[in-house]
Order: sequence, then structure tokens, then C-alpha cells
Amino acid sequence: MYATPLPDAMRAGDEICWVNPLCGEPGPLPYADAEILDAEARLRRFAPLIKLLFPETAPENGLIESPLSEIPAMRQTLQAMGVNVPGRLFLKRDCDLPVAGSVKARGGIYEVLKHTEDLALANGLLQDTEDDYRGLTSPEARAFFGRYKMQVGSTGNLGMSIGIMSAALGYEATVHMSADAKAWKKALLREKGVTVAEYDGDYAKAVENGRKLSEADPNSYFVDDENSKELFLGYATAALRLKDQLSAQNIRIDAAHPLYVYIPCGVGGAPGGIAYGMKRVFGEHAHCFFAEPTQAPCVTLGLITGLHNRISVQDIGLTGKTNADGLAVGRCSGLVCRAIERLVNGCATVKDERLPVYQKALWQSEGVFIEPSSAAAFHALPMGKDAPESAVHIVWATGGRLVPDDIRTIELNMKNE
Repeated sequence: MYATPLPDAMRAGDEICWVNPLCGEPGPLPYADAEILDAEARLRRFAPLIKLLFPETAPENGLIESPLSEIPAMRQTLQAMGVNVPGRLFLKRDCDLPVAGSVKARGGIYEVLKHTEDLALANGLLQDTEDDYRGLTSPEARAFFGRYKMQVGSTGNLGMSIGIMSAALGYEATVHMSADAKAWKKALLREKGVTVAEYDGDYAKAVENGRKLSEADPNSYFVDDENSKELFLGYATAALRLKDQLSAQNIRIDAAHPLYVYIPCGVGGAPGGIAYGMKRVFGEHAHCFFAEPTQAPCVTLGLITGLHNRISVQDIGLTGKTNADGLAVGRCSGLVCRAIERLVNGCATVKDERLPVYQKALWQSEGVFIEPSSAAAFHALPMGKDAPESAVHIVWATGGRLVPDDIRTIELNMKNE
């Protein structure tokens, strides 16, 4: 733990950029590279089953993956807005991930599959990991999984990934959602056969209630966004996929061609796992930055103070409320902060009114739709302003595909306040 004065601007709900003084310091790592490779291998074992359940994954043969696209028109738009970084600018389009339509499809779906494999191997539905996993979609298998529950607390997108995949396999799925969650996400989950439990409180209240109910049922499994190793490893596999995508575009990452990655951040699971994978795959040549709302900068707060999940944004007078529903978290994951406190390069906070500006700019320049929470990542770009001209910058778009057309129209035509 280290003591750093908390910026007055942060307490006031103003925007800050914070450079992590611990980044690069030596120390033990919580997970071995082999564990990330094991997670990737598990996703490949399930790929034929995924392809069967979700035909939209056929182009990737059942792997849930998104494109990596250069965005030169958005780069010009950002320059006109006064945002400029040297090097090439790309968008990692997890906003377009199949099945769940957000970055949560990586970790969330992976944890459901990991639990499914464990149950199947323990109960004879699979003899070993060489079996054909498509057999887990049989009526007998679905009846078996129907005796079990999957539960999660969520502000939105994690619940979508857990709920959709769990219901598709036959589980009794329940998503405990906070008041911040969008109505359309609740409606979509219910259409998929998922039970949605709603709470007047914030994300922490939904997680607390979901965890308590799950612990009382021996046949229930709770996906814990705050403390899940499996979620973390599922997100970390993104770095392996990104390495292949960069190679396919003849893009090198090395000392002369560094990589800068900008990721929206809520409780920390997805950005933490992605950043961890980036540092393990690309080493010191990867530079990772998180973006959080000014009223809910829980990971930034946890890292600056060194208190991690022992401090909340409400403790310093912030509300934890934001239009970026996926980022509306008041207390960070202690597991994640401990894992990345020497790996993440820095954090930027952004006011809500900037989010639709970036959202509309990307739509108008590149024809790519993202959620407001996803747009936060663009605000962290100035933290890479000292990069060389040979650098590669990747903004991680985290959600958007499943947003209904009427909601898209409202958001894209909304006047900035």
C-alpha cells in the first residue's frame, strides 16, 4: 500500500488523468500464463457447441470474437475536437461481439462454460475433454442442467452474457439488476427466458442479494463479478486473439512499435483481465489505460489510495451515478486491483456529457454504434500523447450490438446537455 494525496478535482467530480507510479515495478503475478492458455483452449473445445447454439458465430467457427478495425475517419474527427495521438488508431469492436453484444461476452460466457464443463465431467455427460461438446445440447443434457441455477448481479452487460448463455444451455438463470440497468436489457433477458430480479439500490446491493440467495441453494452457482478468477481469465484471452489479429494485418508490437490500449472500466473485471493479458502477451511494449465516469471512478480511487475495495466513491462524496450504466459501480473489485496495480499505466475520468459526443462522432465517421459507457474510452486517448509515431493505439469498444433500433435513434439524436 502507498499513500498518495487524493486529487481535489476527483473529490469535486471533475475530470482527472492519473499516471500509476507503481506501473512496471517487479512483484509476483497472481496467474500463470498457462492459465490463460488453458482458458483459451476451453473456449475452443466449446466452439462447436457455440456454433450450434448461436449460428451467428459460424464465420469464426464458434469462437466469440470481434473485428479489429482501423478508424481513420474517427481519427480526423477527434483531431478536429482537439484530441490527437501520434501513430495509428484502431477500434477493437467488442461492441459487435456475437451472442451478448459486449466485452462481457468474453468473461461471462467463459465462466458459464467453465462451470458447465466441470458439471458435465463430474456427472458423466462428458467422459473427457476430447468428447464432442455438442452433446451437451441434447434433451437429456438440458434436463440435467435444468436442475441447476446460474445467478449474477449486474448493471447490465454481464447479466446479458450470463443470462443468455445459461438459458441457452438449459440452466435456470437469474440476473439481479440494479436500478442503473437499462429497461431494454431487462426486457431482452426476460425474452430469453431469464428471471430478472430488480433492486432500487446500486450495483453493490444487487450483487449482495444475488450472492446471498445463491449461497442458500446448493444447486446454484453465483458468478461474482467482484471476486471471480474465471471471469478474469476469460477476459485475458482477448490478448491472445488480438495478437493474431495484429499479425494478420502485419502489425508488429515491439520496442519500436509500442501498443496503447484504452478501456472503459466499471468494477474492473473486463479491463483488468484484458490489461493483464496484454502485459503477459506483449510485455513492457503494452501500455494500458482505463476510463471511468467522474462520479463512479472506483478503480481509479482504489489504485490511487492503495485501498482497493476497502474504499468506495461514496466515501469521498461522489454519487456513483452515471448514464454509462455498465460503469455505474461505487466499489472496485479487490481481486482485480491487486492483480493489476503494477500493470495498468494510468486512468482518466470523464464527465457524462462527453459520452454522447464521442458516441455520435464514431457513428457519423465510421458507422459503428457503441453504448455511452463504451464511448468513455475515447476520453483516455490523451494519455498516449507522448507515444512515438510508430505506435498503435486501440480503443476498446465494449458494448452496442444488442441495443434496439429505437434506443439507438434516441441516443444518436439526443441533444448534448
